[in-house]
Amino acid sequence: MRKQYRSHLVAEESLAEEPMGQFARWFEDAAGANVFEPNAMVVSTATPDGRPSSRTVLLKQYDERGFVFFTNYGSRKGRELAANPYVSLLFPWHPIARQVIVTGTASRIGRDETAAYFRSRPHGSQLGAWASEQSSVIASREELDRRYAELEARYPEGEQVPVPPQWGGLRVVPDAVEFWQGHENRLHDRLKYVLEAGKWRVERLCP
Repeated sequence: MRKQYRSHLVAEESLAEEPMGQFARWFEDAAGANVFEPNAMVVSTATPDGRPSSRTVLLKQYDERGFVFFTNYGSRKGRELAANPYVSLLFPWHPIARQVIVTGTASRIGRDETAAYFRSRPHGSQLGAWASEQSSVIASREELDRRYAELEARYPEGEQVPVPPQWGGLRVVPDAVEFWQGHENRLHDRLKYVLEAGKWRVERLCP
């Protein structure tokens, strides 16, 4: 299967001075083009001995400090990032023939920041964070539903749900961000921001 990409060329002089500004532009483009869940990203982690794993996670915040997502710290990604903080994020915006690839390091955000986000979540999602010991083996779906029902009875709608101690945010601080735009004949644009001595520079990669 093969598809010819038809889109505008991306010139270096059109880029923002730093990658988070450029990401904001492209994220707005993806949302404006009605890309399904443009904040969905593939998060890749690895164990200290180099065994990788990937999963799709929703980006919840981004600013000049980096990219933030939330998870159970006891999950596989949480454990792997605690032991090896190097991470890769991939935003696969296929309908507009674009992708953004981020490499950097992840660290936990503050508990106040985590609590503020947790309280903004729907009530059911708050309960779900308690019901699921993410990545651990569970006997059955019925067991998961039983845990949720018990929590629902303990914390009915309208009652504040405490923030699970094992749940929180991770911020990925980038050291490189690549912006990929598909074109005809595989002559894609690949423009990569690289951090050197505290300053960003842009390099063009062969497709």
